Amino acid sequence: MSQAAATVPIAPRLRVALIVGLAALAVVVVALLPPIAQDPAYHRFADARHLFGIPNGANVLSNLGFVVVGLAGAAWLRRHRGISRDGPFTEGWEIGAAAVFTLGVGLTGVGSAYYHAAPDNARLVWDRLPMTLMFMSLFALVLGDRVAPAVGRWLLGPLVAVGVASVGVWHATEAAGRGDLRLYALVQFLPTILIPVLLVCCPGRVTGSGWLWAALGMNAIGKVFELADHGVFAIGGVVSGHTIKHLTTAAATALVLRMLAIRRVRRTS
Repeated sequence: MSQAAATVPIAPRLRVALIVGLAALAVVVVALLPPIAQDPAYHRFADARHLFGIPNGANVLSNLGFVVVGLAGAAWLRRHRGISRDGPFTEGWEIGAAAVFTLGVGLTGVGSAYYHAAPDNARLVWDRLPMTLMFMSLFALVLGDRVAPAVGRWLLGPLVAVGVASVGVWHATEAAGRGDLRLYALVQFLPTILIPVLLVCCPGRVTGSGWLWAALGMNAIGKVFELADHGVFAIGGVVSGHTIKHLTTAAATALVLRMLAIRRVRRTS
C-alpha cells in the first residue's frame, strides 16, 4: 500500500492537535468517572483444572509464549542494538524503547503465570506491571514515528513512569479499601485507541506498519476471547477464552517485534 493511500491527508499541525485533543478528552472523561474498584469476580476464571500438578494449569502454562517471545526479542536486540540509517534504529532512544518493550513481554509471561497460579489482587500487580512497559514503550515508538522522533524521545520516560505509577495507584487504593482502576484503564486503553489514529492520520517515517496493524488485530481478537472466557470453555471444556487470549496476545507481541526488525527509514525521492 502506498503512503498516500495508507494515511488521511491532514496537515501536520492538525494531526498533532487531533492526537492531543483525543488524549485530553480521554483524560477528562476518565477523571469524571467515579473510582473503579477491582471486581472480585475477575479472579474467577473458567478453567481451574490442574495440569502437571499446576493449579489453573492452562492459564499458567499459556504464558510461556510471552517468555519465548521476550527471550527471542532480547537475543535479536543484542545483535541489532546499533544505530544506522539502514537499520531498524536511527536513534538511541528507539533501542531503549524496544528494550523496554521486550523486557515487558518477558516479564508479562512470568508475572501472569505467577498471578494465575493463585489469582488475587496482590498477585495481579505483577501481572499488570510489566504490561504497562509494553503499552507505553510501543506508544512512544509510534509517536516517534508518526509525530516526530523528538516527541517519542521526550515522552518515553514519562509514559513508562505513568504506566508503572498507574499500577501502584490501583494497588495502594485497593489496600486502602477504595480501589481505583481509572488511571490503569487509561494507560491500557488510550494507546490502543490513539495508535490506530496515528497510523491512519500521520504518514510514517519508517516502514513496517502492516505488521503493527496485524498486531493490533491479534490483540483485539485476544480481548474478545478474554471477555468470552467462560463461554468458550463451555464449548467442550477443552480450552478457555482466557487461555486463548494469552496465546493470541503473545502472538501480537511477536508481530510487534517483527515490525521492529524489518522497519527502515523511508527513502525520499
